[in-house]
Amino acid sequence: MATNVYMEALSPTMEEGRVVQWLKHEGDPVKTGETLAEIETDKAVMDLVARADGVLRQVAVAAGETVPVGKVVAVIAASGEAVAPAGRGTGDEGRVIPQPAAPSASSPLPRPPSPAPADATRVKASPLAKRIAKETGVDLKLLTGSGPGGRVVRRDLEAATARPVAAASASAPVAPVPSPSSPVPVSRGGAAYEDVPLTQIRKTIAKRLVTSLGPVPHFFLTTEVDMERAAEARDALNRQLGDNGKVSFNDVILKATALALTKHRPCNAWFQDDHIRYWHEVHLGMAVAVEDGLITPVLRYADTKSLAEINREARELADKARSRRLQPAEYTGATFSVSNLGMFDIDQFTAVINPPEAGILAVGTITPKPVAVDGQVVPRRRLRLTMSCDHRVIDGATGAAFLKTLKLMLENPLAMLL
Repeated sequence: MATNVYMEALSPTMEEGRVVQWLKHEGDPVKTGETLAEIETDKAVMDLVARADGVLRQVAVAAGETVPVGKVVAVIAASGEAVAPAGRGTGDEGRVIPQPAAPSASSPLPRPPSPAPADATRVKASPLAKRIAKETGVDLKLLTGSGPGGRVVRRDLEAATARPVAAASASAPVAPVPSPSSPVPVSRGGAAYEDVPLTQIRKTIAKRLVTSLGPVPHFFLTTEVDMERAAEARDALNRQLGDNGKVSFNDVILKATALALTKHRPCNAWFQDDHIRYWHEVHLGMAVAVEDGLITPVLRYADTKSLAEINREARELADKARSRRLQPAEYTGATFSVSNLGMFDIDQFTAVINPPEAGILAVGTITPKPVAVDGQVVPRRRLRLTMSCDHRVIDGATGAAFLKTLKLMLENPLAMLL
């Protein structure tokens, strides 16, 4: 009996998916659990797996196409079994057609359009890497991928600019590849503009912002923190750790934020339609810039983790986010979020709340400023923090009290032990 292969909801918020590449092709034998295709969801690139044994038939969606969840994208049938051609709109896609044991050559079975050539789909590469390679004329087959499973990613194309590529592509110079932190120059000449289809993650960002800035009544609180003691504590910890890792200022801020949330329950909450959910656990979201936008991996039970654990886990999650390999459990369920743009020399900014969370902390850069201390003007490392609050959950005094606790912990790291 033929089994339809549907575009599955591979993440909790997924409404449609884009086929990055088919790993199995029409006519290939498949077994239950084998990966048929890589699907770009609104958050990551995930595997679409077979739900039955048989032969893959009627691949109806080519690599690069986007279809809604629930659409039939292929059929798995037994060897020698024929299925009705898909896409007729009759509702019987995937219906088994009785077939003689030896079909005659004069009445061949109808076949859907052939999938893209193998050379265009067999190379494992991220969607951005494929687009850049197409635009610059780079042959992806000549590159060694450093991403998960040997996938060619943006950094592999960047590395290609620093060394000669194989002779087959020597005539096609590699252009610098843009990254979330590098400027993209304006291209002069040729067409006046370029229309680029929205990626799944960019579509989701657009929808989330509309549901946040519109319905959620934001207000903002800013405080300035003296980071001298935090810097001294960090330096001492890093000397003790030696070659076993380095604690960053971001790790210190994440740890202090998690501990402060345990003392201010109204800030560690979700707004629901008819109630407020106050969390007894702290699951801290940390905003990470990726190729196509932004994603927020989650540090589970962040208040219970050491600085070294936070450092290690934050790096691992950020790496998985940039390679689009986060699993749904790794980017859902945050109770509060932190967005840090200090590394871009941003002094202060306001972040947009990620519903249903009630707050998000925007972290600026740490910079020396002249400060009056004991009657003397001296340089001190200062940091500005801005908290965005959902006024339906957090009142002004409530948010201010949370920031006061956080400021105390950062200015006197021993307060984290209380």
